[in-house]
Formats: sequence, C-alpha cells, structure tokens
Amino acid sequence: MKDLYVSLPFRVVSVGQRKSDKKLYQMVMSSSPGILDGDHYHLDVALEKGSSLQLQSQSYQRLFNMEDKAVQELNVMMEDETSFAYVPHPIVPHEDSNFKSKANVHIGKNSQLIISEIITCGRKHYGEVFKLRRFQNLMEVYHNNKLVVKDNVVIQPDLIPISSIGNLEQYTHQGTLIFYSTKENVDKNGLIEEIVEAAAQHIEEMEVGVSAMEDNGFVVRALGHGGELMYNFFLHVQEILWSLE
Repeated sequence: MKDLYVSLPFRVVSVGQRKSDKKLYQMVMSSSPGILDGDHYHLDVALEKGSSLQLQSQSYQRLFNMEDKAVQELNVMMEDETSFAYVPHPIVPHEDSNFKSKANVHIGKNSQLIISEIITCGRKHYGEVFKLRRFQNLMEVYHNNKLVVKDNVVIQPDLIPISSIGNLEQYTHQGTLIFYSTKENVDKNGLIEEIVEAAAQHIEEMEVGVSAMEDNGFVVRALGHGGELMYNFFLHVQEILWSLE
C-alpha cells in the first residue's frame, strides 16, 4: 500500500498477510451499523502499473429508514497491467430506505476487473419484503476514455412491481457480477463454461445466467432466496477469475 487516507467511521485493514502471490488484500471496515439518512460514502481507488488489489467488505450492508436518501460513489483508476476485484457482502434495504450507488471504473491495457453487488429484499424474517422506497446501482466501465460496460439496476416497488413477469418474479435476492478484461489471451468462453458448471451445483437454490460481451468480458446474473448462498457463489467465481495470469 503506497498511500491510504480514511475518515471516521472507516478504516482499512490488510487481510492477506499470509498470501505469497504478491497481490494486495484489503478490507474496508466501519464502526457504523449501516448507511443512514444523509450519508455520502466516497471511495477512491488508484492502482499503479503492475499492481493487483482485492477489496473486501466487512459484513452485510444495511440501509436504514430514511427521510431523504443516501449516496455512495466508487471511483477506480486502473493503470496498465493491473487487476482489481470487489465482491462485497449483500445489501439489506430496510423499510423506506432510498439509496443510490454509482461506480466509475477506468481500466488500462492488459488489465482485468471483477466487481459485483447483491441486493436482498430486506429483513425477510421480520416480514420486511421489498418495503424500500428506492434502490439504484449504476456501474460504468471505461477503457481509453470510451464507455465499454454500463449496468443499471433499479428497484422501486411503487413504480415497478417486483414480482411481475420479467422482473424478480418469485425471487427475493438478485445479484450481478461483472468481469471485464483488456488482456488478449483470455479464454472468455472457457471461463463462462466453468462458471455455468459451478452454478449447476446450486440449480435448486438459484437461477444463474451468464451473458457474454462482444469484448473480453461477461455479466453473471443470479436470482435466489438467500444472500449467503449467492455471496459464496460469487466468491467462488471471483476465485476462478482472480487466479488468471
């Protein structure tokens, strides 16, 4: 780690001291119980040439009841020959929460990106199923200042019926994992087959689909009824992709 700055209630700790792969493993931790009304989270990550960073989250991210809204911004600048992975725990939106998250990633040459998000229905065991006001997660990936990937997930129950056909239907959890590479030797189709085979082991608990991009990338979508299973599956996908040279 060359430079690190955080403000309360955050801190960043190293979690990969025992690894010998010369890659950096860091966890973002917070003493706050979750995201509160009026919060504005701002995360900037810069990777110098030849570096690899896997960023981890501490626990499930709770979005509390809000009168207005909360916002999160993630900006990632990746120089050439870098790898960045961020597979955080699921998000749990409480009743009347209103949250917008935006990620901007600029990826260099011969580099790869792994980034995901999982949205749950809320505190299901308390009968709180999609009682949030609004949730949005917008991801944009740029290469050579050109937009190459854009993904926009919006959940607004009063405007878009969650259980309708073409939406989440009977499911309560939705996950998205994006993989994008500017390396030339990536076996995209082989990776997709490996992920589909891994998903087949959970066919009774989840529905998983993989959409290939025109470039060296793909999007993994998952629908299910539990956050932990989906999160562990995404961690397994991350492990497959993270080991690529």
